[in-house]
Amino acid sequence: MTKIERMGAQAKAAARQLAQLGPEKGRALLEAAQALRERQEEVLEANRQDLAAGEGRGLSAALLDRLRLTPGRVESMAAAMETVAKAADPVGKLLSGETRPNGLRIEKITVPLGVVGIIYEARPNVTSDACALCIKSGNAAVLRGGKEALGSNKAIVKVLSDALTAAGLPLGCLQLVEDPSRESALELMGMTKYLDVLIPRGGAGLIQAVKGQARVPVIETGVGNCHVYVDGSANIQMAADIIFNAKTSRPSVCNAIETVLVHQAAAEKALPAIRARLDEKRVELRGCPRACQILPGIVPATEEDWSTEYLDYILAVKVVGSLQEALGHIAAYSSGHSECIVTESYANAQRFLQEVDSAAVYINASTRFTDGGEFGLGAEIGISTQKLHARGPMGLEQLTSCKFLIRGDGQVR
Repeated sequence: MTKIERMGAQAKAAARQLAQLGPEKGRALLEAAQALRERQEEVLEANRQDLAAGEGRGLSAALLDRLRLTPGRVESMAAAMETVAKAADPVGKLLSGETRPNGLRIEKITVPLGVVGIIYEARPNVTSDACALCIKSGNAAVLRGGKEALGSNKAIVKVLSDALTAAGLPLGCLQLVEDPSRESALELMGMTKYLDVLIPRGGAGLIQAVKGQARVPVIETGVGNCHVYVDGSANIQMAADIIFNAKTSRPSVCNAIETVLVHQAAAEKALPAIRARLDEKRVELRGCPRACQILPGIVPATEEDWSTEYLDYILAVKVVGSLQEALGHIAAYSSGHSECIVTESYANAQRFLQEVDSAAVYINASTRFTDGGEFGLGAEIGISTQKLHARGPMGLEQLTSCKFLIRGDGQVR
């Protein structure tokens, strides 16, 4: 049995115990959150070493931002864990119940998924979020982060697992694969005997690799080729402010926008206003021929730009002739994450809501709100861009399945 198989077996045993627990899960997570605060210097020192190594390897500013921890970010991680700890237990909820004509009483209740494997890239906060959500929903977690954050993740898991076991939770409920090699990822993807579901979090390359090679069931999350469409009736200042926030508040995350579509009726006024805001953060614009005419000096866009998740201070811009054309562009290039229309037209807003097939669809608001915390879910384990088994921000309820309980008094079929 390999090291990763032993981890899987231990997680499977821990998951059976976790499934039987109630308030103990929340109490243990509160202890873990406090331990993260008290031992944050261990985490920050490991993170400083990861950052130094990343800078030496030439990681982009956006990737370094994803990797960086500060006392404020550690506090946010601990606070998110506490929010999850205090949330209602998603396990054991009665979803339906009826008595059949033959006298059988049939109930449907929520149960944990079991063992959740998570493969993710350089975002150490995913480690604490995954811990809180998995434990609270009665699942054991096997984590494999990217090599860029290995030191940070090891420190975080050590702090959290020490606190969880001290609080009485089973050994193996939270584990980290410390081998960042491709081989370890492939082994994890094939552990159908021990893992019930695999959740990749990261860029398009990681997610497509996991989808294509995993034998464990996969929930696709994270790829965010998100759009803002500026309608002909849009309030131009509102549009510029929304685009500025959706692109620059944190460009390295999946709910940041990558393409702006502008109706031709608004383009000559809207594009200069949008550019003026984005210039504050030195955002590189890549435009269609018409956008290049209105905004001299921007980079001509290629076909590849419409489908690229930049995760950087780069934004594709296209002038469209109609709402219909905007909807067609989104249908062709969107990753199904988050899209926004800026408009003063009720009819256009309603049509956009109805026809855009993404997990989150906005009227006059930044796509940066697509987040478990902002949606009232506490933390999130990812944002699902597929339709099975969950869609959108995945909180506690999305980490459960169901079970049928049938009570009889001798019925036979």
